[in-house]
Amino acid sequence: MTTAPWLRAAIRTIQTYSGPCRCYSTKLPKRTAVEIPPPKLDLRNICDNVESKAQNIAARKTVLPPNVVQRIASLYTEERGVQQEITQARHRRGVLGKSLAQLKDPQEAKAALDEATRMKAQLKELETKQQELVGEIQGLALRIPNDTHPDAPVGPEPNAKVLAEYGPPHKAAETRRDHLAIARQLELVDFEAGAVTTGSSWYYLVNEGALLEMALVNYAYSVAIAHGFKPVTTPDVVRTDIASRCGFQPRDREEDNVSQMYHVSNILAHNTGSARHHELVLAGTAEIPLGGMFANKQIPLAALPQKVVGLGHAFRAEAGARGADTRGLYRVHQFTKLELFAVTAPDHSNAMMEEFKQLQIKLFESLGLTFRVLDMPTEELGAAAYRKYDIEAWMPGRDAWGEISSTSNCTDYQARRLNIRSKDKISDQNGAENLAFLHTLNGTAVAVPRLIVALLENGACFSDAGELEAISLPKVLQPFWVNGLQRNIIRWH
Repeated sequence: MTTAPWLRAAIRTIQTYSGPCRCYSTKLPKRTAVEIPPPKLDLRNICDNVESKAQNIAARKTVLPPNVVQRIASLYTEERGVQQEITQARHRRGVLGKSLAQLKDPQEAKAALDEATRMKAQLKELETKQQELVGEIQGLALRIPNDTHPDAPVGPEPNAKVLAEYGPPHKAAETRRDHLAIARQLELVDFEAGAVTTGSSWYYLVNEGALLEMALVNYAYSVAIAHGFKPVTTPDVVRTDIASRCGFQPRDREEDNVSQMYHVSNILAHNTGSARHHELVLAGTAEIPLGGMFANKQIPLAALPQKVVGLGHAFRAEAGARGADTRGLYRVHQFTKLELFAVTAPDHSNAMMEEFKQLQIKLFESLGLTFRVLDMPTEELGAAAYRKYDIEAWMPGRDAWGEISSTSNCTDYQARRLNIRSKDKISDQNGAENLAFLHTLNGTAVAVPRLIVALLENGACFSDAGELEAISLPKVLQPFWVNGLQRNIIRWH
């Protein structure tokens, strides 16, 4: 066989090369986890507002030990007293140390040394006591929810206030518009394979179902980018510490054996016993890794607001666990989610929340959905949320409104836990200037399965004989559609 000329030339080059030969190690560099400082909670604010904090906990129905705020205030007062004792003890020890150097009499020197030893032991005892108090205070204070916006309704979900309704008139409720029946008939989803592969409430999107997910994500990306959001993709695996700092509890406090998140088994950590390897979970929402993206950062005021739109997968271990709306795609264990996230100056977060809401309204109006915006009541607020808007779309196959999006202003709740600060000094309410904690907000641009439910149930096209023929999808998705399937079941409007 004749060797090609180009190959002969390459061989000659290799044979005659006399330059240095570099050897590269295949061993991966040793990486250690970056530590974030402990949360900087506003304990003085808690202690100065015991009654209002307790009322807020009651209004939210947050499960906490009885009189937890009063307990924090009592412990904080005790800790401040111990700190004062420590300061005084250190001062006395310093004075004694200076006098000791000047003592000439051996007996006096010995007595002073004995006193110094006693004072050292006393100081250590005080410092240990303070550490224990700080640990207990921090453990309790971390469970206190954010304050609540004064306009938020009080009570359970039915007390939500409808702010506005958008889109075309409601379609009549019909069982033939059930999204699961439509998706199965048109071969858009495969729950049976999901059940075999993983289990109940897991699924495959197939054919146009898979293409619809990609089109929704890319269209929403384009809308968010046009509104100044920076596109990112996020890790689906996060530290439990980051999830907790964002206000998500990896364990359900009501049921100790129930986990709200999927925990990742870290074999390396178990084998080495190294504390540097953190416990990991699958993110329940891209909000968590997006918050982690800004952790331990100081941001100049001139660089605010920071707005990102992140793509990730949401993992919910509790899907269907409590029996609510478990049919089809409405409540599943994993789904693709495009999340809006912003970091703002403290005086700009309310305006940013309205900006989030307007972007979401524009997005869902362009999809032709019938939807409404609600101001959610206290019992529906997560621990981090100061205020939350939900958006619900009309789903005629379910004969119900269904949540497709939400927006939350978390004020400085997450920033204090993640150490997200201003690089420039900001005046507080008392006129004092300091490197203030910034505010964070999050909102859903696209939660894919819920939007698919709404689009299928509202867009199903039937023949005069009542036979399902196609799905009518909004024309704004067409530029983001991957062509190639020849099934002709999509109509654009």
